[in-house]
Amino acid sequence: MTHELNGRTAIITGAGQGLGRSYALALSRAGANIVVNDIGRGPDGRPTAEAVCAEIQAAGGKAVANTDSVSERDGAQAMVRDAIEHFGSIDILVSNAGIERNKSYGKSTDEEWEAVTSVHLTGTHYLCHAAWPHMLEQQRGRIILVSSPSGLWGNFAQSSYAAAKMGIIGLGTVLAIEGQRKNILVNSLAPIATTPMTEALLSPELAAKLSPDEVAPAVTKLASDALTTTGAIIVAGGGWFSSAHISLSPGVHFEGRPGPADLDARWEEIVSGDKSAPSGPLDPDTLQKMFVGD
Repeated sequence: MTHELNGRTAIITGAGQGLGRSYALALSRAGANIVVNDIGRGPDGRPTAEAVCAEIQAAGGKAVANTDSVSERDGAQAMVRDAIEHFGSIDILVSNAGIERNKSYGKSTDEEWEAVTSVHLTGTHYLCHAAWPHMLEQQRGRIILVSSPSGLWGNFAQSSYAAAKMGIIGLGTVLAIEGQRKNILVNSLAPIATTPMTEALLSPELAAKLSPDEVAPAVTKLASDALTTTGAIIVAGGGWFSSAHISLSPGVHFEGRPGPADLDARWEEIVSGDKSAPSGPLDPDTLQKMFVGD
C-alpha cells in the first residue's frame, strides 16, 4: 500500500465489477477510504459492492458498501452522506456507473434513451451536485468523470450511450472552469478496457491486452493532491495513456457577409482538419479578440 491518498475519501460508482472495481482497489492501495457503490448482485445474490468492499478490507484498506442508484438524486446524496458519516469528508469522486442499450438509432426507443442517459449523464450530475457544496467548503476536490471513446468518436448502435458520454465531457469542462479557483480539479477519462459491457465486441487476443487494471493508474493520478491538471480528457488502455482535445481548424474569415457560392468555393478549407490545433473555449473574451481586436 502506498500513502499518497492517506486520509482522503473517494466515492466510486459502478465499482462492483470491471473498471470501477479496478479503480476502487487502486485508490485503496494508495491509502484512500472508499465508498464502493453498485446496484448489482453476483451469482450468489450478494451485492457486488459488498464483495469489493470485503476485498478492500481484506487487503488492509477501509471501505463501506453502498447499493443506491446514481440515477436517483436521493441515491447520490446517500453516497455522499455515507462518505462523510463513515470517513469525515468527500474528497474524490469517480463517476463510473453505466449501462448500455445498444440498438441502431431507428430501432431505439425513448425508454432506452432515458434509461441510458439517466445513469450516465443525469447520474453524473446528481453525484457531482451532491458533493459540490462540501468540496467548495473544504476548498479541495478531485472529480474524475468517466466518458468513453464512443462519446468522442461515435460507434454504431450507441446513440444514447455516445450522447450521454459526450455530455459528461461538457459537464466536466464547465465544472473544471468553476472549480479551479477552489482547488476542485475536474477531468474526464475515456477508458479502453475489457469489461462485461465490451468483452463480446473484442477478439480474445485484444481482450487479453485490455485489462481494467491497466487504466487504474490514470485514476490514481487524477485523484492525487499533487495534481494541477483540470479540464483534460485522458484516454487510457492497455498501458497507453494519451489525451483528447477539442480542436479548431484555421477556418476562413470572409470580409462582409458570404453567400452560398462563397462558402462553396472555400468549403474544403472550412471542413478540413489538416491544420487543426487544440482550442480553448470560445468565450466572450476570446471572441472579442477574434472579431474586434485587443
